[in-house]
Amino acid sequence: MRKSVIFLLARQLCKDTFRSKVMLIASLLILFLLLFSAYTGWENYHDQNLTRGLVQDEVQESWESNPDKHPHRMAHYGSFALRKKHVLSGFDLGMENFVGNAVFLEAHKQNTVNFSEASMSTGLLRFGEVSLAMLLKVIIPLLIFYLGFATIAKERENGTLKLLIGQGITRKEIVFGKWLGLWCLSLAFLFTVFIVVLFFVLIDSHDHVLSDSFIRYFVLLLSYILFFGILSAITILISAFSKTAKGALVKLLGIWLLFVIIMPKSLQAIGYYLYPTPSKIEMETAVEHDLTKLGDSHNPDDPHFKALKDSVLLAHNVPKVDDLPFNYGGFIMAQGEKLSTAVYLDHQERLYKVYTQQNNVERYSAFINPYTAIKNLSMAFSGTDFKSFLHFKSKAEAYRFKLAQDMNQLQMDFIPNKGKEGPNKISNKYWKEFPPFEYNFLTISKVFKNELISILSLCLWGFLAIFGLSRLSTNLKAI
Repeated sequence: MRKSVIFLLARQLCKDTFRSKVMLIASLLILFLLLFSAYTGWENYHDQNLTRGLVQDEVQESWESNPDKHPHRMAHYGSFALRKKHVLSGFDLGMENFVGNAVFLEAHKQNTVNFSEASMSTGLLRFGEVSLAMLLKVIIPLLIFYLGFATIAKERENGTLKLLIGQGITRKEIVFGKWLGLWCLSLAFLFTVFIVVLFFVLIDSHDHVLSDSFIRYFVLLLSYILFFGILSAITILISAFSKTAKGALVKLLGIWLLFVIIMPKSLQAIGYYLYPTPSKIEMETAVEHDLTKLGDSHNPDDPHFKALKDSVLLAHNVPKVDDLPFNYGGFIMAQGEKLSTAVYLDHQERLYKVYTQQNNVERYSAFINPYTAIKNLSMAFSGTDFKSFLHFKSKAEAYRFKLAQDMNQLQMDFIPNKGKEGPNKISNKYWKEFPPFEYNFLTISKVFKNELISILSLCLWGFLAIFGLSRLSTNLKAI
């Protein structure tokens, strides 16, 4: 197989394509969509992060400005945790607009994450947003199929393919030359998009996250390069095995519909049917039922906490709680917080397990649909997938639990028991010492672990693409 011939055929395909008016029109349209999606993606990322950062600062300022008061009142005063957007969310919005971005943190209760963009927008948002990733996942694949459907089928119809073989060009050189040319055409669009994304990363990544953003960026770039190579191979294979160019176009359009629309939507519906999730009312009712069984830490006559009181008195060898060396009310609140948090986390884990089962129905389809693999990889490394959202929620919950328990500890240490002399409130210096909520994104290693199936399936598709082209080169019919 002569490399010079392969490069010549690839270069000829690119020249012929760029001479066509269709390519000019398509390029102008994609350029417009590129500029529009880059502008809106950057504006959305920048404005949302600026707003959320300002609100988070206001929340911390409000917390610190509280006067001297009882620690348990501060635990109920609570705080807010706001989810920051990753710089690559300007590239792939993923689930960004459909999950909440702020959660109220208070003692004894886990609240839902609210204020998603979708909940405050019209139903048109659910049809999807124009983003740079959407161009690469949906529009460019369609363009690849259109530019490549006639590469071999039409030459066979015209008799050109027979002439090429008659001039001493091997079938393998023809197949790989056409594939390389089509792949290069797709990479021209890909690199244009990723140059824009590189500006995003360089402009807004700070020193402590710059290396993380670069690694995510290069993983995304390599993933899309491989994805376009797979699509180009599929196009060449369909064109080669179709009797006519028109037949090849119809088949490729069918594959695009199957990969991009039919399979993802159908498998999402099947996943929900196989693993249904409880409604919000059912979930809250189940949580409340389990909390009731544990007992009420605010009720001194509750059997569970009465038994706990007796054991504490026995352990300290005192007849009543007033004689304990710490505030018994703070101790009971801390124990109640541990129990209620365990109940909430148990129900959440079960719910997330169902979500994982639903998502796995589509996730494993990546082995028969490369679009699923690139979609999951694109969202994960852009920080806009469901796992990233759950990571934020777990960090917010950890912060909430620490806030509540630190306030309970302050009550135990500084507030006297009833009947004892002492203050009923503490200095507000303790509010100022409590650290603000800070969120760090999932580590790269964790993202790789989460998306191992997508990575393996995309690599498998790459191997199958090369294998398919090699087998085609030995069975290509000239007539």
